[in-house]
Amino acid sequence: MLVLVTGAAGFIGSHLVDRLLADGHRVVGVDDLSSGSNTRPDVELWRMDVADPALAARVQTLAPEVVCHLAAQVSVRVSVGDPLGDARTNVLGTANVLEAARLGGSRKVVFTSSCAVYGVPDALPVPADAELRPASPYAASKVTGEVYARMYRALHGLDFTTLTLANVYGPRQTPEGEAGVISIFTDALLAGRPTKVFGDGKQTRDYVYVHDVVDAFARATGPDGGGRRFNVGTGLQTTDRELHSLVAGAAGAPDEPEFAPARLGDLPAMAVDPGSAREELGWAPKIELRQGLAETVAWARERLSGPN
Repeated sequence: MLVLVTGAAGFIGSHLVDRLLADGHRVVGVDDLSSGSNTRPDVELWRMDVADPALAARVQTLAPEVVCHLAAQVSVRVSVGDPLGDARTNVLGTANVLEAARLGGSRKVVFTSSCAVYGVPDALPVPADAELRPASPYAASKVTGEVYARMYRALHGLDFTTLTLANVYGPRQTPEGEAGVISIFTDALLAGRPTKVFGDGKQTRDYVYVHDVVDAFARATGPDGGGRRFNVGTGLQTTDRELHSLVAGAAGAPDEPEFAPARLGDLPAMAVDPGSAREELGWAPKIELRQGLAETVAWARERLSGPN
């Protein structure tokens, strides 16, 4: 199967490229290399913005069976400061990818969403059919992308599956995005720099390992899950303070964070229920947080000790 991956040089996208190749698929990537540089010499990469109108003609010629759309502006705070820039990448970019997939005769688009679309939930873990309550331009752009995907399915017969991701972490992660705290803690603790926890440390998040996430993408490229949204997370909550202790333990560093005032707009708690993904895609997370953090810290240690 020929798969086009947008955001192919990014954190999650590069792992997905590795997985698809390992599964025997042919992969072509799209990335403007603005926030990721994880490229492979054996994979064709189109260096371009996903909102570039020229994308459609190239995809029409390529005719990929599936498009995995991961390219995005991923920071809630950046979206609040620059909502137009966020919309250009996440709304216009998604519309451009969907139109390109239609013109290319693709069977399906796998669309990447975020648990931010749920806002402040009524109960945890949040089911995949919960009400969407976007509270930031980033979250609103992800909801809009799913609306576009549903419209293209109804209007043109282009199938889609939406994967709503919890806080993804693992090797190749940068500090940006909602799970970037793990990268920030890891790099600081390995370098002996001070770390900071905001608020009282009781905020919770659902952390899911990147290899588990790309397994969900690989499963979603098939015929199952058409027209559906699935949560990709563990359903478990970890507080910021607990997370610091776990990263410090993996890094062999003191567990002594500084505490800073809470940040405006941070959600108090989040976890997503992956039950429907298990039922329809046969997917479930396999990597426990301690194991995933140990692998992440080992990767970061090797990176930081490499040649200057």
